[in-house]
Amino acid sequence: MKRIWAAATVVALGAAVATVTSAEAAPSATSSYVPAPISWRSCAEISLKAQGAECTSVAVPMDYANPGGAKIELAVARVKHTVPSAKYQGVMLVNPGGPGGAGRSMATLGSHVPRQAGDAYDWIGFDPRGVGASKPKLTCDSNYGGYNRPPYVPVTPALENRWHARAKQYAAACAKAGGPLLDHMRTEDSVRDIDSIRQALGAATINFYGFSYGTYLGQVYATRFPERVRRMVLDGNVNPGRVWYQSNLDQDVAFDRNIKIYFSWLAKQDATFHLGRDGKAVEALYYRQLAALAAKPAGGVIGPAELTDIFLQPGYYIFGWEQVGRAFSNWVLKKDPAGLKKLYDDNNPQTPGSDNNYAVYLAVQCTDALWPDKWSTWSKTNWQVYHKAPFETWGNAWYNAPCRNWGGKAKPAVEVDGAKVPPLLLLSETLDAATPYTGSLEVRRRFPQSVLIEGVNGTTHAGSLFGNACVDGAIADYLATGALPKRVAGIHSDKQCKPLAPPAPGQPALKRSADPYDRLRLQQLVSGH
Repeated sequence: MKRIWAAATVVALGAAVATVTSAEAAPSATSSYVPAPISWRSCAEISLKAQGAECTSVAVPMDYANPGGAKIELAVARVKHTVPSAKYQGVMLVNPGGPGGAGRSMATLGSHVPRQAGDAYDWIGFDPRGVGASKPKLTCDSNYGGYNRPPYVPVTPALENRWHARAKQYAAACAKAGGPLLDHMRTEDSVRDIDSIRQALGAATINFYGFSYGTYLGQVYATRFPERVRRMVLDGNVNPGRVWYQSNLDQDVAFDRNIKIYFSWLAKQDATFHLGRDGKAVEALYYRQLAALAAKPAGGVIGPAELTDIFLQPGYYIFGWEQVGRAFSNWVLKKDPAGLKKLYDDNNPQTPGSDNNYAVYLAVQCTDALWPDKWSTWSKTNWQVYHKAPFETWGNAWYNAPCRNWGGKAKPAVEVDGAKVPPLLLLSETLDAATPYTGSLEVRRRFPQSVLIEGVNGTTHAGSLFGNACVDGAIADYLATGALPKRVAGIHSDKQCKPLAPPAPGQPALKRSADPYDRLRLQQLVSGH
């Protein structure tokens, strides 16, 4: 799942990517480790402090099988409930996705739930192990996402060898930086961390709100600890039966569909962008530019890999559609690379520690499940998908290629089972590319008391609490009383909503307050993380 993925066109890998039952996959759900009770203090970050958040850290074992061994620290923030104690509904832990997304700012999410339905909860944001302000922070090579990268599509052996060398070097850098931590970065380790936070908070049960990869974190927590789940909102659901190699191939097909939708939108706005009057013309222009940039990068730095990454953003979300269109138009018509360069630089900083998100993404996904051993398998399946979906396939393949030489040991994936889990709320737009809609249907099947709300024919990924009254109102009802739409028979959603609407050029950009949650989510929604 690139930066966190329906199509049945992917070749099955059979035993190459196996799963096991929840009883086989991990140590006992009961751990002898008991964390110290939390002692809250003022947050050092002005933005969190301004929102009334408190901060702390929770010490947990690096390896839960050795609770007396080395400890790591999880950075945690809280925004307390504001209702009388009689109406208090407990703690709500939030994960923004990734894997690798820092989550302390998500403690301010509750203020965005309509009708003050979030006010009855203590909202708990946390940076997962290895992430953000948690210690240690995993970072391997801050310049890895910089310029002068080869084109993604390995049309020559030389290009393929360059990408193999880059991926191997990054994996080696992470092995040196991460050391023993890399063997303890699976989703199940973070699930144990969530339960340690629960214990440190003194809570018998938790509520949970997960976006994107955070939905998988919630699924595995509910599988391991169903009796500790009260309510869950899972937005943009990972397909638990396809982690992670197959999920990336599913993404490739979905992103190719979505970029065609975006090209058609640009064509409808030809009076603004002047890129072509139909989607196929814009698409052809895009691929001509990829080829031209391979020979002469825009501004000397924006080559085909960088342009692909810039255009990946509108494949994720409607947010940023106009900005990408204007930047591309300015390059094509005026040979002005400034807009493209700004978009790339904003989303790919090359400052110390800036690869933290990517390093943790790999640390989790490379060990969460088994990957094909042979490059011939990767090559065959990615070329097969590429011929049907060329837009993102090879970019996604190289993004995950360090898993072939990863320093941590991979284990079979968890078999997610929600049979004993209380009613929970699932959200998805029909044409979500990062976590295709088929994943939400599969989660709905595995969690028989769940209800799925669908943003019909929308392309936005994990965009709840951003102004869709139909979706956000249902979230408010669920958090306030536990009420959910009626589950209906069949393999489909239980409630349908109109999706978030595409922008019209010239409209004001999406803005909110100085709330750190707003800045985090807007950055994610525009950058595709």
